[in-house]
Amino acid sequence: MLRKKIKYLFILLIVFSITVSCKSIVEKEQSSTSEVSYIKPRIINTTDLGADPDDEQSMVRQLVSANEFDIEGLIVATGCWKKSQNNTDMLDKLVEAYSQAYPNLKIHADGYPSPEHLRSISVMGQDEYGMADVGSGKDSPGSELIIQAVDKDDPRPVWVMGWGGMNTVAQAIWKVQETRSPAEFEKFLGKLRLFDILGQGDSGAWIAKNFPEVFYIRATEVYGWAPSDEYIDKHIQSHGPLGAAYPDRKYATEGDTPAFMHVYPTGLNDPEQIEQGGWGGRFSFAKKEGIRSMSCVEKENETKYDPYYMYGNTAEGSEAIKRWRSEAYNNDFAARMDWSITEDYSDANHHPVAVLNGDQTRQVLKIKAAPGSTVALSAAGSSDPDGNAISYSWSFYDEPSSYDGPVKIQNSSSHSATVEIPEDAGNKSIHVILEVHDDGEPNLYAYRRVIISVN
Repeated sequence: MLRKKIKYLFILLIVFSITVSCKSIVEKEQSSTSEVSYIKPRIINTTDLGADPDDEQSMVRQLVSANEFDIEGLIVATGCWKKSQNNTDMLDKLVEAYSQAYPNLKIHADGYPSPEHLRSISVMGQDEYGMADVGSGKDSPGSELIIQAVDKDDPRPVWVMGWGGMNTVAQAIWKVQETRSPAEFEKFLGKLRLFDILGQGDSGAWIAKNFPEVFYIRATEVYGWAPSDEYIDKHIQSHGPLGAAYPDRKYATEGDTPAFMHVYPTGLNDPEQIEQGGWGGRFSFAKKEGIRSMSCVEKENETKYDPYYMYGNTAEGSEAIKRWRSEAYNNDFAARMDWSITEDYSDANHHPVAVLNGDQTRQVLKIKAAPGSTVALSAAGSSDPDGNAISYSWSFYDEPSSYDGPVKIQNSSSHSATVEIPEDAGNKSIHVILEVHDDGEPNLYAYRRVIISVN
């Protein structure tokens, strides 16, 4: 009897061991192939398509990156370089090019919106220029779409990007103020995030003057980072229907791209915290008075709203974009263009996954430390979906850090690093960036940021 019991227990032990091992293998496989979680930004574009080829260029980059966002509006509007619009034909052609690339794109990443969805949100905004086209009887499909997006039962803010003028969102604001209670209007404004490229009309100044509580960025340092004509010719324009839709440069390349790059969920930054800096640049929470629009805007049309205040670029200007290496943001574009013409997942490169201290999201991490202490940081668990070798780099990001001095990082090119907290760093913050890149073709990058608060 005793012998039978021992044999029975032995069999149970073997079964248990096999079960645990299988479970461990399954969990390991699931963790290595699961999508890293992140919060998609909600975005709406207003674009003065036809004023300059750079709007079409930026739209191609955004469409090929569309899985990273919840795109809720593509609105054709006006600006000082194109003061009237009457159709969405140019936008429709770009969405049609996307529809041809869509079957391939969705093989390489989840989350790409259907062409039908993009067609449903491709609408006209204000068809005339500036504040002259804002007010009673001036509602447009675009202004109505903005209102509907903000009204959705969704806690995420809505980023409205002005690639031309801002009068379509101005019309939305005007209507909500006229038709709702003060409390309802305040709630509406609280969900808006406005990102204005260069200022291309007087409506931005009107918004900033009359509604100073609105989150309003006017980016004026948007050039100098873009790929060369040769790079575009080789890696973008030669790639299928979307490449063919990317026009040659007339003036500057992709001047509107920093708008959506600011909210691009790379792991570098929280777009709400504009001083952190990311692919779209870095901005100051100290509002600036009278950030003027481009030369095509009549000066008196903005000065009549003086003083008005907006968030603007920090002193680094476009260097805040270029610091992240053209190999990172432009190779991201090139790889996605490869996806658009490649129906086999294994024939293209894909982004590595950066894990920070066991956290597999793309969120900014915050930890506390004491002066004179050391902080251990680990990228263990970082991986590459294609099996490529990955390299690590840890760096101190001086500009957004409140600590103004050198910070030593031991083993800065290893998957595990140690940050030495200076003795004089009390009550200061230290931003450390983890950069992971693979050795695929082209090299692709992933990031994480940790903010160390020194008590």
